[in-house]
Formats: sequence, structure tokens, C-alpha cells
Amino acid sequence: MDWLNGPLVWAIDDWHQPMYLFPRDCPRILMWPKDGTTAQDIENYMGTPAARIVGYIERGWLGALQTQRLYRYELPAHQFTSLNDAGMWVARSPVKPLARDRIEDLPAQLAERNVELRVLDLLTPLRDAWRSSLHVSGIRLRNATQWAPAE
Repeated sequence: MDWLNGPLVWAIDDWHQPMYLFPRDCPRILMWPKDGTTAQDIENYMGTPAARIVGYIERGWLGALQTQRLYRYELPAHQFTSLNDAGMWVARSPVKPLARDRIEDLPAQLAERNVELRVLDLLTPLRDAWRSSLHVSGIRLRNATQWAPAE
């Protein structure tokens, strides 16, 4: 799968779209139960969420989350191949968008998509979440305070 390091157009399906409703460089961790997730892991990492996904950011990024806007492009699905991983799709050739939407008030957009936003001083207390039975996605963690690459 070395071709994944080449020039690609990336897309995300609607269900997983909340993973990208954050400022581009904002470090974040999103988690949700999957088949086989234990009640103990839900309690340990998510508590009792009313939402389908819990998303964590650092307090230092909250202002950017509240003020930045994003652009969402609708793309022709037939040009994309699924990676069978967290709703990611890729196209190997240029793609002409069908539409472009401006997205503002990112916290409200997350809430509309049933994502509970939680703000922490640091994301490092969640480092062990990847050892749980939850689905855990970390994006831009290199930008998180005190985050070091896994050993």
C-alpha cells in the first residue's frame, strides 16, 4: 500500500465527518463504542455520554474551534476507493467538486452530529485509550502539548 504515500484526494463519509470538524492543526481524540466494546471501557474513557462520539481537545484550542470556519466539498463518489478504515476514501486522480459549503460554529456542528465535545488541559491522560476496546482516533497529536511519539 505504498501508493497511499503518493498524490491522492482524500474524502470522508458522512458518519465519520465529525472527525474533521475541527481547525486543521487542532489535536483531537475521538472515540466511540464498537462491537465488543466493554462497559468498563465506556465508563473509563467516555463516562455516560448521551452522544454517539466523544471528542476531546485541549483548552488552548477552544478559541480556534469556536471562531474558525471550514469548507466542506461534496465530491463524486464514483471516483473514490474505500480504505475500509474509519470512513476514509481516496482518489488517485484529480477530482472536480460538485459543491462547496461553508461551515461555521464548529461546536454547534459537532453537537448536530451527536458528538459530545470535552475540553481538557492536556490530551495525554487519554494515551492509554488505544489499549481499550473502543474505537479511538487521534488526529494531529503531534501538535498536542506534551505529546510524545509512542515508543
